[in-house]
Amino acid sequence: MKQVLVTGATGFTGSHVVPLLLQAGYEVRCFARPSSDRKSLSSFNVEWASGDLGDTDSLKAAMAGMDILANIASIGFGHAPNIVNAAVDSGVKRAVFISTTALFTTLKAPSKAVRSAAEATIRNSLLDCTILRPTMIYGTTRDRNMCRLIRYLRNYPAIPIIGNGECLQQPVYVEDLARAIVKVLATENTLRKAYNTPGAKALTMNQVVDTISELLGRRVKKVHLPAAPFVKGLAFLERSGVTLPIKAEQILRLNEDKAFSFDEAARDFGYKPLCFQEGIGREIEAMGYNPQITQITRINGRKN
Repeated sequence: MKQVLVTGATGFTGSHVVPLLLQAGYEVRCFARPSSDRKSLSSFNVEWASGDLGDTDSLKAAMAGMDILANIASIGFGHAPNIVNAAVDSGVKRAVFISTTALFTTLKAPSKAVRSAAEATIRNSLLDCTILRPTMIYGTTRDRNMCRLIRYLRNYPAIPIIGNGECLQQPVYVEDLARAIVKVLATENTLRKAYNTPGAKALTMNQVVDTISELLGRRVKKVHLPAAPFVKGLAFLERSGVTLPIKAEQILRLNEDKAFSFDEAARDFGYKPLCFQEGIGREIEAMGYNPQITQITRINGRKN
C-alpha cells in the first residue's frame, strides 16, 4: 500500500483530497501546523505530522518513509525549494503540486514571479511530478468567494459590479479538482507535465450573478461601476499603508479574461469538470438553501 504525505490537508481543497486518497487505498499522513484546525478530518484514519513549510527539518521528518507527496499547500509563498529539497532528500519519488492559472495573468503582479519560480523549481527537480493549475476554486461554505456571493444575492436586491461584468471567469468545483489530484497519481502519462484544471465552461461575471440569482429564485439588479476610479483610489490607499478588504490588483483581475482549455487534462487523465450551474447548485444546497434547478437560464452567449 502506497503512502502519501499531504500538505495543506486541513485547507479547503486538502480536506476534499484526503478522503478520496483513503478511498483509493492510500495510507495518508497529513502535514499541518500545530495550530491548524483539524476538525474537517477528525473522522478519518490518517496520521498527523506537525511542522511548517518553511522548516526543512520538519518537512523531512514528515516525508520519511513516504512514497508520494501531494502538495496541496500554496506554492505562492516561496516555500517550493524547501518542499522539493525535502522530498528529494527523503526519497519521495512521485509528487503532485497545486499551482494556479493566476500564473498567466497579464498584470505585473508580484506573486506571478514567485509562482513562476516555484514551477521552475518543481519541473527542474528529480521528482516524477505533475503540476495542476486550477482556476478559482469553489464548492462549500469554506470557499472564499462564491459562498459570500450567494449570501449577498440572497439578501440584497442589487449588486455593484466594478467594470462591465463581461470578462470571462471559469471557476472550478472543488470535488473536480480533488478527483483530478487523485487521478494523476495513478496515471503514468501525467509525469513531468502541467495541466490547467478549470471549470467546464467560461462565463462572464454577469452570467455568474444571473445563474446564482436564478437558482435562488431571486431578481437581483446589477449596478455596473467604472473600474478605473476604484483601482486608482485603492492603489493610493495601499501606498498610504491603509489595509482594505479588497486590493486594486483584485479589481484588475476581475476585469481580465480568465478562460482556459482543459483538453490536455481530458486526454491524459479523463478530466471532466462540472458545469457551473450544477456545481454552484450543489453549493447553494450545501448552504441550506433550495436551488431552483428548473429555472436555470441557458448561458451560451454573452448576455447581461
